[in-house]
Amino acid sequence: MAEVSEPLTLARDVKRSIELLEKLQSSGDFPTTKLAALQKVLNSDFLNSVREVYEHVYETVDIQGSHDVRASATAKATVAAFAASEGHAHPRVVELPKTEEGLGFNVMGGKEQNSPIYISRIIPGGVADRHGGLKRGDQLLSVNGVSVEGENHERAVELLKQASGSVKLVVRYTPKVLEEMEMRFDKQRTNSNTTKFVVYK
Repeated sequence: MAEVSEPLTLARDVKRSIELLEKLQSSGDFPTTKLAALQKVLNSDFLNSVREVYEHVYETVDIQGSHDVRASATAKATVAAFAASEGHAHPRVVELPKTEEGLGFNVMGGKEQNSPIYISRIIPGGVADRHGGLKRGDQLLSVNGVSVEGENHERAVELLKQASGSVKLVVRYTPKVLEEMEMRFDKQRTNSNTTKFVVYK
């Protein structure tokens, strides 16, 4: 786990930047179209996703060194996460409380099945359903800062079970891939009944 460091203030910094852009626009000294375009970017869901992933990586990255070294490594890891998602939805961070009732979703897939690990079902009325941030078809990228890409099913389940208090997930929405995977698993199940499902009720 990374050493405790100064908390990031990116959300506050973005908000302050937007306020300053509004002041510049009202002054009339600068071209408003360019300022409005920049303001739109700062307000976008995409930038918010980048910020959330950056903050999550920064909080969990295990790197010794100065703030600059840590920030540089975090930036590279964030860029890599978004580059890997090209052609798919961008990664996002979902934090769920871990209660006695569990997390309220099913996962399927894993290295042993030659597939990513996916959220295959959101249990109606469960924690994930009430929270609303997780979707059926989300690929699970990491659990509390530990990557599950290329991991087997049991490893992902172990990480989800070990979480206490809350669990921070990095996911990306790729429902078409899940549909293809389910069709393949249905065929496999007909032959050997080996597909693994885990329910967090």
